[in-house]
Amino acid sequence: MQTVPLVTYVRVSTSGQGRSGLGIEAQRHALAHFATAEGYDVVREFVEVETGKGSDALDRRPQLKTALATARKLKCQIGVAKLDRLSRDVHFVSGLMAHKVPFIVAELGSDVDPFVLHLFAALAEKERSLISTRTRQALSAAKTRGVTLGNPRLHVARKSALVAVKAGADRYAANVLPIIREAQKAGASTLRQIAEALNARGIPTARGGQWYAQSVANILERA
Repeated sequence: MQTVPLVTYVRVSTSGQGRSGLGIEAQRHALAHFATAEGYDVVREFVEVETGKGSDALDRRPQLKTALATARKLKCQIGVAKLDRLSRDVHFVSGLMAHKVPFIVAELGSDVDPFVLHLFAALAEKERSLISTRTRQALSAAKTRGVTLGNPRLHVARKSALVAVKAGADRYAANVLPIIREAQKAGASTLRQIAEALNARGIPTARGGQWYAQSVANILERA
């Protein structure tokens, strides 16, 4: 099968691995899985390390600029692991689309068109705003109750919450894995075919959405 060239873009923050929780190697791993599953050949990779502070202007992203120019020259698409590796700002994402270079988000699948990417960006921006508001409200309520912010008990509570989230994700993966195995026995040999089988059976992802090749790969890795 002939592969299609793909330029990949990886971004992390200097203050950590970025809010998505994906570091450089994790993003590379996700993109490599996606490329193999979907028939792409990664011809160039661009890695951006930026502070994440200030406005999301393209001139603060020299590697993204170069990736755009390279993809335009090679007449190919740019792949990212998650949409927020481009930006969490819907206007910035809209501006990128104006460059007429198609973007592929591994987490969402190769069939998602620019219009849907705009929708996802808008939802992500709204979610970010809601999380920020809820966090401020929670901290304010805790302060009103007399809880000292930075108290070790809060750290323990956060850690316990993260453990609970991971345990829930592990349980979900364990429940879905037998269904994936059944689909494989029935002839689904690629990640995309498995995703189609899960969608056909009306089985939602852990977040209640549709299955894509990368979301199947995530379950298999966790399992």
